[in-house]
Amino acid sequence: MNSTIDCDLLVVGGGLNGTAIARDAAGRGMSVVLCERDDLGAYAVASACGPSHTAVPSLKRQALSTLRKALAERETLMRIAPHAVTPLRLVVPRDDDRQPWRERASRLLADRLAPRQLLPASRHLDLLHHVAGLPLKPQFSQGELVSGCKVDGPRLAVLNAMDAAEAGATILTRTVCDAAQRSGESWQATLRGPGGAGTLVRSRAMVNATGQWATRFLRSASNVDLPIPLVKCIRLVVRKKLAHPCSYLLRDADGRSVLVLPCENDSTLVIADGLPHGGEPGAPQVSDAEIERLCGLLNRYFTARTSAADVAQASAGLRLAVDGSDSSAQALPQPHALRLDRDGAPLLSVLGGDAESFRRVAEEAVDQLAPLLGQSGGAWTAQACLPGGTLFGMAPTAQSVLGFSDYLRMKKQAFAWAPPELVERYVHSYGSRTDRLLQGCAGMHDLGREILPGLFEAELHYLIRHEWAQTAEDILWRRTRLGHLLPTGAAATLEGWLAATPVTQAVKHA
Repeated sequence: MNSTIDCDLLVVGGGLNGTAIARDAAGRGMSVVLCERDDLGAYAVASACGPSHTAVPSLKRQALSTLRKALAERETLMRIAPHAVTPLRLVVPRDDDRQPWRERASRLLADRLAPRQLLPASRHLDLLHHVAGLPLKPQFSQGELVSGCKVDGPRLAVLNAMDAAEAGATILTRTVCDAAQRSGESWQATLRGPGGAGTLVRSRAMVNATGQWATRFLRSASNVDLPIPLVKCIRLVVRKKLAHPCSYLLRDADGRSVLVLPCENDSTLVIADGLPHGGEPGAPQVSDAEIERLCGLLNRYFTARTSAADVAQASAGLRLAVDGSDSSAQALPQPHALRLDRDGAPLLSVLGGDAESFRRVAEEAVDQLAPLLGQSGGAWTAQACLPGGTLFGMAPTAQSVLGFSDYLRMKKQAFAWAPPELVERYVHSYGSRTDRLLQGCAGMHDLGREILPGLFEAELHYLIRHEWAQTAEDILWRRTRLGHLLPTGAAATLEGWLAATPVTQAVKHA
C-alpha cells in the first residue's frame, strides 16, 4: 500500500446518494472518505426531471405521506440549489383512453398537499386556444398545466462532492474499492486509484452507495444476497424543435411517464423512465427498438414527424426498482430503502432512490449512522445552500428561486464585456460560483483561448481544479451540457487540449 487513511466513514460510490451522504456526514463533523470508480455522477442519466407526482395510486396514509414529503422536498431543493434544480411547468395533454378523471382528481389532491410557496397549482388548459396546443395533434384539445422541477442529477452529484470536500472530506475519483472486509470494529478497504496506486482505508463504518451495483457490493462485503430488479431510464436529444418553449408530460402505451423538454439550439430532450432491463449493471445501450418506440410516441402526440435519424444523442442509466415494480407508471417518487448491517462495524446500503430524494436519503442515512459513531450533530442540509446556491445571501431563500432572472440580469450587467448567452450559461451552471470562475477577468481575452465554440480555457481550468473533471466526456456531457451542441470531432479536440495542457488538480481536499 502506498498510503493509509483512518476515518469515521468510507462512502463507496460517487453518485447522488453517495456524495450527499458524504456532504451530510462531513458537515456533522465526521471524517469522511468517498471513492468513485469513474467520474462523479457518471452512471446517472445526464439530465433528470421531476414531474409533479400528481398521479396517486391510492388514498392510503403511507402513499399520501410519501407524496407530501416529495412535494415539500422539491421546494427545499430549489432553495438550496436554484441553479441546478429549476421550476418546471408541464403540459399534460388529456388522453380520453387513460382515465382522465382519475388523473385530474389526483392532481387536485397533490395541489392540496403541496406547500405551494414556489410553484403554482395545476390548472386546466384548452389546448385548441392555447399556445401549448399548437404543436399537438387536434385530438389533444384539452389538458392540464402542472408544476414540477427540473433536476440535473450529475451536476448535483458534483455540487454535493464540492461541499463535502470543503467540509474536510477526501474525494477520490477514478478510484475502485478493490476489497472491503470487517476487521474487529472497523472496516479495512483497499482502494485502487489511477495508475494502480493502492490506499488502505480503515473506517469505523462504511456506506454502500454504489447505485445499480449495490446488491453486488453487499454480497461481496457481507455475503448477503438481496436480488432487486433493475429498470432503465433513457434520454434522447432530438435535433429538432417539437414545440414552443413548453415542456410536456406524455404517457406511453404502458402508462409510463415520458417527458419532452425544449433545450438549447432548438433541440428537444426526451426522457423515459421505468423501462424493463434484463441485463447486468453497467452503462446500457439504447436499442434501435427503444428509439423507434419513443419516436412513435412523439409522432402520436405531435404534428412534427420524428424519426431515428433526428436523434443526436441517446444515453441510458439504470436504477434499482426497490418495490419490484415500475413506480414511474404512477409518477410517484422512486422508492428507496436503507439497509443497516450492525454485525460488527456498521455497513449501510442505499438501495434505490431518485434525483429528487437524495437529500432526504442522505439525512436518513447519517441519522442512522451518527449515534453509532458517537456523533450528536443533527440534520442541517435543508438549511444550507449547495455551492453556487448563495444568490441572495448564505441561507436558502425563496428569492433565489423567484428572483433568479433578476440575479441573471445583474450578472449580465456585471460581466457586460462577455456575450449575454455565455454569462447566462455560466450562471445556470455555476450559480454564484460564476464570480469565482470569472475572478480577475476584465475582458474576453482573460478567458484564454476558445478551445471549442463557447468553451474557453478559463472554464476548463476551473472545472479541472474545482470539479474533478478529467476527460472530454466529463466536461461536455456532465459539466457544461455542450456535447450535443458542438460539431463532430469536438471531443477529440478537447482531449487533445487536455493532454497538452498541464492543469493542477486542486480539488482532492485530503
